[in-house]
Amino acid sequence: MEAADAVETIQREMTSFARRARASAGRLHPELSLVSYTLLGHLEESDGCRATDLAAHYALDKSTVSRQVAALERADLIARRQDPEDHRVQVLHLTEAGRRILAQVTESRRAAFHERLAAWPAADLERFAEYLVRYNAWPGPAPDGD
Repeated sequence: MEAADAVETIQREMTSFARRARASAGRLHPELSLVSYTLLGHLEESDGCRATDLAAHYALDKSTVSRQVAALERADLIARRQDPEDHRVQVLHLTEAGRRILAQVTESRRAAFHERLAAWPAADLERFAEYLVRYNAWPGPAPDGD
């Protein structure tokens, strides 16, 4: 397979993967979209952050994050707290309900991955994991400079 054909195959398969991930997110928890799940996961990993930090981290529009945050607040999955170092800043944190749902969905997702990858040899799993880490580590195009 030539490099151009391989890139086309990768693009097609990554698109299929993303579509399947979005669809399965709704089955795992009807009120928790893939974006919401991802935001909750980041809040757990970072022990809270500002909405603008979420937008920057995931390269999402601030209005998209704002809508997601509002929905997560209405569902009592996250709460805003005043930043102890800067009282003008609101930091988003998971609520206990948010932690429970995130744990449930994470466990369901983990089980689905284990099931799908059960027949793969360990060497293939390790190589696939390394490739995904390498792919996701790309910092993006360099900004235009003078």
